[in-house]
Amino acid sequence: MSSFIIISGCSGGGKSTLIDELALRGHATVPEPGRRVVREQQASGGSALPWADTRAFVDRIVAMAKADHANAAANAGWTFFDRGLIDALSALSTLTGAPLSRESLAAYPFRRQVFLAPPWPEIYETDAERKHSLAEAEIEYRRLAELYPALGYEIILLPKTSVAARADFVERTLQT
Repeated sequence: MSSFIIISGCSGGGKSTLIDELALRGHATVPEPGRRVVREQQASGGSALPWADTRAFVDRIVAMAKADHANAAANAGWTFFDRGLIDALSALSTLTGAPLSRESLAAYPFRRQVFLAPPWPEIYETDAERKHSLAEAEIEYRRLAELYPALGYEIILLPKTSVAARADFVERTLQT
């Protein structure tokens, strides 16, 4: 069973905050590729941004997510991915219409349990890196909630609770 664990779901649903808490608890973590690409592009004046050149942005997050997966091989214990490769490939599939299959993911194993952050309007906010609306984030969430089971993953919904309680929930779930 893979020690690579995906935390996915709705934008603005508290994934990155949870990842930060898991890192504080000593777990290996991988930050969200999309936010890293946005920061990189904004700092360099690049145009590979979801609101400027969506295809270049998606290509960049796919490449970054593949590199993240390879780099994480050296980690001991669980490694938590904030979104990661499957979310990136899902975005590419949505953009191009090319299907995403289990076979295309065989070289990139992840644990079959995926933690999904549901829409949480009370904490959702836009910022310099997240410009899309809650309605757009909810559409993305529904797409991912359908995709993961279709690829053979088991969805575990994250409870809407404090970050510490969410991290406790994740750790307890993985120990069973």
